[in-house]
Amino acid sequence: MLSKQEFINQSLELNLFFLRIMKEHSIFMEAAIPPKNKDLISQADAFKNEFSILLTRAISLADGIIPSRVLSSNEIVTKYTLDAERATQFSTGIFIDTNITSMENSLYSDLSDNDVSTFTDNVYMLNHQAITTTNLIIRFKTKLKNDVLTCKVFTTLYPSLINHILSEAIIFMELLTRLQKGIRIDMKKDLLALENFWDDKMSEHGFTIRGMLDPTEKELFIMAHNFGKEFETFRKEASQVNSESDLSTLTEVSLSKTIKFRDFKAQATEGLLTCKIKSVILPLLADHVLRESNHYINLLRSYDNH
Repeated sequence: MLSKQEFINQSLELNLFFLRIMKEHSIFMEAAIPPKNKDLISQADAFKNEFSILLTRAISLADGIIPSRVLSSNEIVTKYTLDAERATQFSTGIFIDTNITSMENSLYSDLSDNDVSTFTDNVYMLNHQAITTTNLIIRFKTKLKNDVLTCKVFTTLYPSLINHILSEAIIFMELLTRLQKGIRIDMKKDLLALENFWDDKMSEHGFTIRGMLDPTEKELFIMAHNFGKEFETFRKEASQVNSESDLSTLTEVSLSKTIKFRDFKAQATEGLLTCKIKSVILPLLADHVLRESNHYINLLRSYDNH
């Protein structure tokens, strides 16, 4: 059973990371849907606004109590996030509230003497509202994916990318639901499933980046493809793990591979922001997948510290 402290910490960590991810998924969908489908654009924008409200609430609750490990991981924001938001707003015309990013950049870690147990009800309510809104965006993404696959709707997002962002919404909802039921996210017990999930996402990142690069970016194309194949192969090997020692070795290898991919993504984000890479990748999407690598690295390092 979760203690109040564990419930609050694990809930806020999840919300700070995933609420921003969900908000940005909404932006990417809104940017990818043609003007013909005004109703879908309006729905995506409404999700962006709703997740922005929830994220702002999470930031307010987390200030002064979030572990320093989370802040230093750069999974909440990176040094590129603010510029990436501004560049993406300029390119798409979609309003992005950069005040939220400034609030995140100003977060303090667990330095206060606050009695965090008094936060329990507020965090429980935040989780409840996040689950409700995430359930709604899961339905939206599912319908969008099905409509794209049956040629009822066109978007500039690959169907596999829509499926990718759908799976991230599902795991967010599942993890929050566990916390609401008082079930601890145990790194030793849950790590293998999380590694399988994130290795799969890393593989998809590689292939998606490959597909969104201009054909003339041959060197980056090959690098992105190789990362995709590497994580695809590694995930299949990881499914054979059946002991704690094997898991420990797997985690070390995962960490090494993800750090290398993270560094590639950081360079790509910088290249996009300085207009040195030819692609159809929004700068915020590049920063988005960079933060997902940082989140995965934080998970893997958390296991090492157990």
